[in-house]
Amino acid sequence: MTAAADTPTRLTDRKRVAILDAAVAEFRATGFEATTMDRIAAAAGVSKRTVYNHFPSKDALFLRILEEMFARGVGGPDLVYRADRPLRAQLMELVEQKLRLLDDPHFVDLARVAIAAGLHSPELARQMLERLGDREEGITTWVRAAAADGRLKTPDPLFASHQLQSLVKGFAFWPQMSMGQPALDAAQQRQVAEGAVDMFLARYG
Repeated sequence: MTAAADTPTRLTDRKRVAILDAAVAEFRATGFEATTMDRIAAAAGVSKRTVYNHFPSKDALFLRILEEMFARGVGGPDLVYRADRPLRAQLMELVEQKLRLLDDPHFVDLARVAIAAGLHSPELARQMLERLGDREEGITTWVRAAAADGRLKTPDPLFASHQLQSLVKGFAFWPQMSMGQPALDAAQQRQVAEGAVDMFLARYG
């Protein structure tokens, strides 16, 4: 994972990127509970004080990593609702982007860490839901815009968005997380995307 899109020039920014990258590696390798700020500092080549100057706690550091990962995995200039394009084509792009995120090994590893951490700490789970809930707003915003334009019929865009994402995650996330199933190949991803989009449009189109 690269913690920043552009190479930072200031020393403090370079240290922050090094901390984030080291933390990702540690969380993936040893899990949330076993990872310590000391280990992260050593892996990043900085002092523990420097780590705490950037992130007040391990929870805050982990939440920041998840936020940046979701921020890169959703949204984008071509994924806003457009009234001049067919709904199915737009939805396919949205779902295919979601599938790419769910297929990212870094995301999968951190998702497993996040689930395990949440099971051990209900408070951390609550924070994750609050902080990361907005990161799925890309699809919800699109559904809301299409409904406002009269091209989708739903009084509750958030509910409809969650339904669509559940259709995807039921094949491309939860089986891999909970039962160790292999990631979907390209043909299976396409099948899941088309099925989810067609079912969604049959209900709300």
